[in-house]
Amino acid sequence: MSEEILINVTPRETRVALVENGVLQEIFIERARRRGLVGNIYKGKVCRVLPGMQAAFVEVGLERAAFLHASDIEQGRTDDDAEGANASADITELLHEGDEVCVQVIKDPLGTKGARLTTQVTLPSRYLVFIPDVDNVGISQKIEAAEERVRLRDIIQLFMTEQDGGGYIARTAAEGAEAEALRADMLFLRKLWQSISEGLTTARPGALIYGDLPLTIRVMRDLLDDSIERVRIDSRESFQRAQEFCARFMPGMQTQLEYYPGERPIFDIYSIEDEILKALDRKVQLKSGGYLIIDQTEAMTTVDVNTGGYVGHRNLEETIFKTNLEAAQTIVRQLRLRNLGGIIIIDFIDMQDEEHKRQVLRALEKCLDKDHAKTHISEVSSLGLVEMTRKRTSESLEHVLCEVCPTCNGRASLKTAETACYEIFREILRAARQFDVQKLLVLASQEVVDLLLDEESASLAELEAFIGKPIRFQVETLYTQEQYDVVPM
Repeated sequence: MSEEILINVTPRETRVALVENGVLQEIFIERARRRGLVGNIYKGKVCRVLPGMQAAFVEVGLERAAFLHASDIEQGRTDDDAEGANASADITELLHEGDEVCVQVIKDPLGTKGARLTTQVTLPSRYLVFIPDVDNVGISQKIEAAEERVRLRDIIQLFMTEQDGGGYIARTAAEGAEAEALRADMLFLRKLWQSISEGLTTARPGALIYGDLPLTIRVMRDLLDDSIERVRIDSRESFQRAQEFCARFMPGMQTQLEYYPGERPIFDIYSIEDEILKALDRKVQLKSGGYLIIDQTEAMTTVDVNTGGYVGHRNLEETIFKTNLEAAQTIVRQLRLRNLGGIIIIDFIDMQDEEHKRQVLRALEKCLDKDHAKTHISEVSSLGLVEMTRKRTSESLEHVLCEVCPTCNGRASLKTAETACYEIFREILRAARQFDVQKLLVLASQEVVDLLLDEESASLAELEAFIGKPIRFQVETLYTQEQYDVVPM
């Protein structure tokens, strides 16, 4: 499998595309005015404690106060079983209004919700994650070889004896890393934490103590490994920064970096601009002729699978099975591409065969193995629905690129011209009874006026005769189909 990373840099926006076999799988967008906050460390001040929610609001200098739940408050745990203690601890015992706390953002502000915080600070590097308040060693679950897990644990524990406190988690990228490379990472993270600790003692509440790396460098740190064939960057300045980062932290990866000087926009190589536009549509076509309908709401995302124009070759059950199998692969790609998170409900076409259900679920799980976000899938329910969750830390592609439609206010539908006509008739009757008028002027959109003077002309004549007043019309080009005014004259 061939994987590439394409990085498009402009002064106000950086976009990163992860491409597998020429097909866009993920897109990351960071704008100068709205940089992501995940990973940032602040000196916060508790502005409100809510015992009923077991949470507190913390002022960290953002537009809205950030949210800190009791389960995300560090209590000096050293063992895994302390996690349960955190969950049961009373927020009023842990925090008080006016307290100053060191907090890290774990989820960007989404919609009307503020950022989500934790006091359990973590600092990632290329191979490791440093956790200041613990003293144990963890290994990524994706490193499956028992010998490699033991080797990494032994190396980290050996070097931990040279330092004062703090624990580490070996990331997936640490698999096969040399001991000196791991030690260099540990020294870097230790120095970084010392710098942050000094900043916390001198900074005022609400100050940013540490900002995570820019998108280009984060991609180098989190995504670049041996499976990536090359990384193309169309900005010489960003390319040089990426080279410097690789030279310092991952020298073996420098050969994969490539400056792209071409006149043709870098995203045109694999028609990425077109794929981004398609990712904003509700409807997703399947190659077989079937299609998906993806609806994103505040509570959850729903995915409906339909056979569409696919009629199959053998029988109905086989047609449904093949459509669902293809849909499983496409759904996972769309979740990654659109950066959809939270609760996701998938309505596969009903299958009678239990083996078919099992295979579709397995196909879904296999495709999700490539997803960098943490996911959890339930079994197929009695209604034929698959419930799953996908960890959400930042806004979806739609929320980054789009805003609520001012015409329909996010309803995704408008009243028909016919509905507007009948509302106007009722308003005319109300105005004629309420005011002593000579005539009535109706202001409406072109579509509504055309309908009133054409198909509804008979009804209009009857209404004029009933109220005994003339009715005149004026087209307002800026009015939507739902907008109108009835003006007594």
